[in-house]
Amino acid sequence: MATEEQIPQFPFLRQHGVEPAPENAELRHKCPIAKAQLFDGKKVWMVMKHKDICEALSSEKLSADRRNPGYPEIHPGGAKAKEARPTFVNLDNPDHGRQRAMLEDAFTPEAVHKMRPMMQATVDKVVDDFIKSGQTEKPVDLMENFANIVPTQIIFKILGVPESDIDSVSKDSEIRHSTSRNAAETSNQNLNEYVDKLVEERIEKPQEDLISKLVKEQYSKGTLDKTDITTLGFLILTAGNAALLNSIGLGVLTLLRHPEQLDEFKTNPSIAPQVINEILRYHTVSSLNSRRVVKQDIVIGNQPMKEGDGVICAVQSGDRDEDISPNPDKFDIHRKVDPESVLGFGYGPHRCLADTFSRQELEIAITSLFQRIPKLKLAVPESDLKWSPPEQNIGIQELPVLLEG
Repeated sequence: MATEEQIPQFPFLRQHGVEPAPENAELRHKCPIAKAQLFDGKKVWMVMKHKDICEALSSEKLSADRRNPGYPEIHPGGAKAKEARPTFVNLDNPDHGRQRAMLEDAFTPEAVHKMRPMMQATVDKVVDDFIKSGQTEKPVDLMENFANIVPTQIIFKILGVPESDIDSVSKDSEIRHSTSRNAAETSNQNLNEYVDKLVEERIEKPQEDLISKLVKEQYSKGTLDKTDITTLGFLILTAGNAALLNSIGLGVLTLLRHPEQLDEFKTNPSIAPQVINEILRYHTVSSLNSRRVVKQDIVIGNQPMKEGDGVICAVQSGDRDEDISPNPDKFDIHRKVDPESVLGFGYGPHRCLADTFSRQELEIAITSLFQRIPKLKLAVPESDLKWSPPEQNIGIQELPVLLEG
């Protein structure tokens, strides 16, 4: 049960590099349903245990619609986001299910498997360029020259961005991950305008890409208008990009920190799925997105919650829950954890549509990197690395490496 003593401020702050904020473990052990205070002074429920998080994210009594009174925004920009037309990510059923279904068949395991040759070819080209950039004794930034490029190039191809546009659109995609909020907002606007233009072109002349699929199957029938498709296209372009590029960077760093496990992975790349699963569990790079507001009174973890209460599911804490993962602060590629229970992709009806897609991309990217560059190593002490701000999702801003040990 929650107490009113020493209510912590959320987002919690990381203290050291990749280590989760200490409040995660403290509250999970002492007060697994706790109160926290947001930037605007509002108090919300923090759900810290894996089982309680799963219950909350599965319940139709909680809403993901940020337009509902009481929805917990974690920074001032959230108010502006409420003005935009929502996608299925921030809709409840039946609207959520109806819009999500329009994209589901593009991300089924079968559809994702068919993308593997394209993903592999894309990664191979990026690795080729990365090797060329590192053919000196000087360090090369893995984030700028590999991790940032792979997810962007792949999603551009799926959406149908022409080769001639990729360089210019990539620049805005990279800038939107900047720690400068003004720069990120400008890039978001540029990307949204680009997607809008691309939708116009596909309405005039559909092709064989995801935007064209929405045009042919939904716009032509009147179930989605041009703005709807632009909004969905922008979501697909941007939603998982930061999580994927940070997972690549953090995955590489974590394997370098555990050389025995890395050697095993390089010798036996077929274990890539379990390696990626542990990277996703260990870091939970999308730790701030599982927010809800209570629509109907509910009890979670013996804690009554009233209509209008804000709820934040601390998925990073859930992924380090000892009840699910013994010795959870240890990185272990042999850990037996059901991929469906890893919370970085969410849980329940709103679990990330691109879960399988993202895992396959990460498997190809990290496996190919270490197979092609087996002597890759850090070029600076880990204490010199630059991280994302401590109140944001965990990420690496720069990862200087040497390609030859």
